[in-house]
Amino acid sequence: MEQRLSLVSLGVADVAASTAFYERLGWQRHAGASNEQITFFQLGGIILGLYGAEPLAADAGVPFEGPPAFRGVTLAYNGRTKEEVDEVLKLAVESGGKLIKAAEEVFWGGYSGYFADPDGHFWEVAWNPFFPIDADGAISLPE
Repeated sequence: MEQRLSLVSLGVADVAASTAFYERLGWQRHAGASNEQITFFQLGGIILGLYGAEPLAADAGVPFEGPPAFRGVTLAYNGRTKEEVDEVLKLAVESGGKLIKAAEEVFWGGYSGYFADPDGHFWEVAWNPFFPIDADGAISLPE
């Protein structure tokens, strides 16, 4: 298996409402691949899919028991500056997300905070001085 991540699927209560949230963040859904049951966003070399939580559980062959308060997984957006972290957290809340933790200086030398999307998926928004970001938004581990 190659060392890469191709697609992240988020189980959501309402695909249209969740799509609208991410579009308010400024993201553009892929019109050609998306439909009423699933929305795709091209995120650099990764695709984010929004799919109904119950059908996603059925596809995995597990019962749907409702979303837990914390799933043990966070998604992350790395900003280029501390100011960008604050701007993105503010935009997420203005777009219908919930602030989980305000941005602050953190023990590992960066600056980060968390929001939850309307379905409770946690996003860390961070500035990490150790992970350079190229012009296309890709981050790299330090040498």
